[in-house]
Amino acid sequence: MSQYEEKLPTVVIVGRPNVGKSALFNAVIGRRLSIVHEQSGVTRDRLAAPVSWRGRHFLLIDTGGLGNFSLKRSDMWDKAISRQVEAAIADADLLLLVTNVQEGIVPLDEEVTARLRASGKPILMVPTKADNVGYDRTAEEFTNLGFDNVFPVSALHRRGIGNMLDQVLKNIAAPQEKEMPEKPEPFKIAVVGRPNVGKSSLVNALLGEERVMVSEVAGTTRDSIDIEFTMRYQDEMVPVQLIDTAGLRRRSKVDSAVEVFSAMRAGDAIKRADLVVFVVEASPNGLTAQDRKISSMIQESRRACIIAANKYDICSDTAKDQLIDELRYTLPGMDYAPVDFVSALEGQNIRNLIDRIAEVRAQAEVKIPTAVLNRVVNDAFERNSPPASGTTAFRFYYATMSGNNPPRFVLFVNRKELCTDNYMAYLRNYLRQSFDFTGLPIVIELRPRPKKVESFRTVKKPTYARAERAARKTPIRTPKTVKRGSQNNTKSRKKSSK
Repeated sequence: MSQYEEKLPTVVIVGRPNVGKSALFNAVIGRRLSIVHEQSGVTRDRLAAPVSWRGRHFLLIDTGGLGNFSLKRSDMWDKAISRQVEAAIADADLLLLVTNVQEGIVPLDEEVTARLRASGKPILMVPTKADNVGYDRTAEEFTNLGFDNVFPVSALHRRGIGNMLDQVLKNIAAPQEKEMPEKPEPFKIAVVGRPNVGKSSLVNALLGEERVMVSEVAGTTRDSIDIEFTMRYQDEMVPVQLIDTAGLRRRSKVDSAVEVFSAMRAGDAIKRADLVVFVVEASPNGLTAQDRKISSMIQESRRACIIAANKYDICSDTAKDQLIDELRYTLPGMDYAPVDFVSALEGQNIRNLIDRIAEVRAQAEVKIPTAVLNRVVNDAFERNSPPASGTTAFRFYYATMSGNNPPRFVLFVNRKELCTDNYMAYLRNYLRQSFDFTGLPIVIELRPRPKKVESFRTVKKPTYARAERAARKTPIRTPKTVKRGSQNNTKSRKKSSK
């Protein structure tokens, strides 16, 4: 554990399926992290989120519903969910036993209660769905399960949640009064891909434990699961947040509301991630159309990316160069993303993938000095002549770095419309090779250099009198002038009259 890490008290929500555990979880954390649906068994993995209440902090965990405990009656999902819940209970400081006040006590509630008591952990009875007035008195029947007090809540109307949280604070240890260093923001890594390519297996391999559920059935993962851990890189402990996402299927094949919500969460995970690990299946036959669709989503998000070609143990007889050529041909826009061949099931090359993640993270924080950047861009223009239109060539004046992750550069030029797409791609590749921006998309913005301002000495300024007359809009009056010879003409007329 590093110096900035402090173990928060852990509160785990448990109960039978479809009693409102995920709705309570979302109501407490104040956002929709867990998918809520009337269908039973939507939540399968553990979801965790920090909670702050009255200046105290704890970690809240949502779990799947505990179903049939009999080995004869339980199916594959019951067994897998049960293992996830058992792991959560083992690390818990307090258990919230959630029941449905509208249905009352059912036999499965009694089985769950007996199983939780065997763990020896403190338990709070929390009947949910107390939406109507009068259900508070009905909830008292749950004291028959051996609890002195019950804490009915309504996640829909947020009724009783404050009272429940006050009781939670009384049952967890108060933090020690000491100053802790500020915890840095974790490096967010989203693991995305189409269904059944081994995303959850890869997450478990990176963590070194069975943290998320894995099966051969496509669509096992439904929520986007945030998992925080610490990654070692060159004697440095780096805080990382892994985001395991649901498999992204084609829209025409999405046949349930739960899958729609899962796809939306996966898309949001890409947007908020610092790095995307794009999991594909290593195969000499190339990738699928859905792989190309997911790669387009990653490119549009402008996120750093690493391609993890999973299940390499199946096609290890094929040369890597052949597999890479086929992959690059299928995903032409992902040429900036490095490819690592791994086998999550066998744990093959996982260490190399972790080193690659740390390498991309380090490059994402690099800032290029302006003087060095201008020398490199000038060298790029000298090595490859810029395009021209007629007698006017594309010219570069000045460059600066405006941001990183992804690296963003601003180039001041004469006319940005002269730069062709091929030359822009050449500039990106030249910058990537010069500064080793592996796995990072490079964004270049072209700006025309501002025109010179005309000197004030060449501008004719009106006199004060002219400006005043223009303001008053008064016509200019010319003085009466006497024409030459007018006096002689007057004298001649007088003589003629005499």
